[in-house]
Amino acid sequence: MNEKLLLDLVKTRMPFGKYKGTILCDLPEPYLVWFHQKGFPEGKLGMLLATLYEIKLNGLEYLLKPLR
Repeated sequence: MNEKLLLDLVKTRMPFGKYKGTILCDLPEPYLVWFHQKGFPEGKLGMLLATLYEIKLNGLEYLLKPLR
């Protein structure tokens, strides 16, 4: 997995919606599941959210903890 991608997950904030301002890695899993069902946004944000969805789905959050 790309370290830059993981760093972006712990530093980037959600730019809109109910969780605006929340660091992406702190988004609740149900919110990511909702995006997965409805479709992730275009561009880098969508790629980050899709990656975070897979990380949380597979119980890999421990990969992000040392980067915080």
